[in-house]
Amino acid sequence: MSVLPLDEIRTLLSEHDDPDHRERPRDFEPRAAVRRFDLLTGALRRRFGPSVRAGLYQDSSACGRCSVPADGTGPAGGLWVELSNFGGFVTAGTGAHWTADSATGLSGEFVTWLDGVCTAAGCVLVPLDVLLEPYDGPTPALVDEDRIFAQTLAALGHDGEDDEDADDEDDDMRAVWADRYFDYV
Repeated sequence: MSVLPLDEIRTLLSEHDDPDHRERPRDFEPRAAVRRFDLLTGALRRRFGPSVRAGLYQDSSACGRCSVPADGTGPAGGLWVELSNFGGFVTAGTGAHWTADSATGLSGEFVTWLDGVCTAAGCVLVPLDVLLEPYDGPTPALVDEDRIFAQTLAALGHDGEDDEDADDEDDDMRAVWADRYFDYV
């Protein structure tokens, strides 16, 4: 559904990863980022009407987020679209943030439309399922810091969890590419 091949998208994700610049790239241009975000917001409002809500982030590798509530003209479960400060990366989903179910809730027609909007805005649509792949880059994410803290507590005997809960938590404490490009820093 994406114009760019997935391997090319993965290469772009790796190329833009700079551990010295967690919130935005060295060559970040705020006006260009806001212009892209305004183009995405405008296109979403033309498609879904006034129910679209949009806001910019601070202290995040994401630039901003647009959302369409389920009770508006959006799909069941609602819709969200985010723009990263890096590479003009855009991702989208329905329902809860950054889950496999969010990735499957988008129609092929919408993804094709959004990819065209992204291309016109100078952005790259990155499918959420790619962003949910394990992150293997050099930049520490908040989830990495949380994992180190939990490991330290466990080493001190203060984990407070049984083995089954710990296994589920280990899955939650693995960074994914979304943590790198669409999360607080």
